[in-house]
Amino acid sequence: MTAPSELETSSIPTLADDSPSELAPAEPATLEDDGNVIDDVEMSLFDHLEELRQRIFYSLIAIVLCIVGCFVYVRPLVQFLEVPAVGVKFLQLAPGEYFFVSMKVAGYSGLILAAPFILYQIVAFVLPGLTRREKRFLAPVVLGSSVLFLGGLAFSYALLIPAALNFFISYGAEVVEQAWSIDRYFEFVLLLMFSTGLAFQIPIVQALLGFLGIVSSKTMLSGWKYVLLGSAILGAVITPSTDPLTQSLLGGAVLGLYFAGVGIVKLLGK
Repeated sequence: MTAPSELETSSIPTLADDSPSELAPAEPATLEDDGNVIDDVEMSLFDHLEELRQRIFYSLIAIVLCIVGCFVYVRPLVQFLEVPAVGVKFLQLAPGEYFFVSMKVAGYSGLILAAPFILYQIVAFVLPGLTRREKRFLAPVVLGSSVLFLGGLAFSYALLIPAALNFFISYGAEVVEQAWSIDRYFEFVLLLMFSTGLAFQIPIVQALLGFLGIVSSKTMLSGWKYVLLGSAILGAVITPSTDPLTQSLLGGAVLGLYFAGVGIVKLLGK
C-alpha cells in the first residue's frame, strides 16, 4: 500500500483552510434609529382600560386629599387672596356664604396642588404609545406647561386683579362705600386667575401644532392681524370685569405669548 503523493494530500480540504469569515454567522441587519421607533411592549385593550381606571382612581384620591388639606388651612389662603382688595370691607350676605367660599378656595387650591401628580399619571399612561422622538419632546412640553400655568396665576394675582380692583374702587369712591360680597369677590378672583393660567398655555399649543407639522411658524406669523384682533376679543371674554385696563393687560400678554410661541416653533425648525 503506497502513501498518497504530495499533490493528492494538498488537494484534500481541511477545516484549517476555511477562513473564520466563512464559518461565522451573518449579523442581523439593524435599522437606523430615526426616533420614530416604539420600543415598549404592546398591551391589550383590556390592559389599557385597567391601567386607565387605576390612574384615574389614583388621581381622584390625590385631588380629594389635596382639597381636604387645603380646607384645613383655608383661612390663610382666603387672607392671601384678599390682599389685592386694599380698603375693601367684605360682607357675608347670606347664611353659610363664607363656608361655600372656603369650599371654592380649597377646591381650586387642591386642584393646583394635585396637578403635578395628575400630570404624572397622564404622562405615564400615554408614554408607552409614544415614539422615542416624541418622548424626548414630552419632557419640555410638560415642564413648560406647568411653568406657564403658574406664571399665569402669578401674572393675574400681581397685575390683573389689582388693576381691575383699583378701577372699580376709584370709579365709585365718592359715591358708594366699598363693601363687597365675599362670595362675588372670590368668584371674580378665582375665575380670573384660572382663565389667565389657561390662556398662558398658548405657546404650548403652538409648539404641539408645529411639532406635529400641522402649522408652520411662517403660517403663524402671517396671520398676525387676526391674532391681534383675537387677543383683544380673548382679553374681553376671559376677564370677568369690563374695565379696559384689565382687558388690555391680558390681551397684551396673550399677544406676547403668541409671538413667543412662534419663536419656539421656529427653533424647532418648523
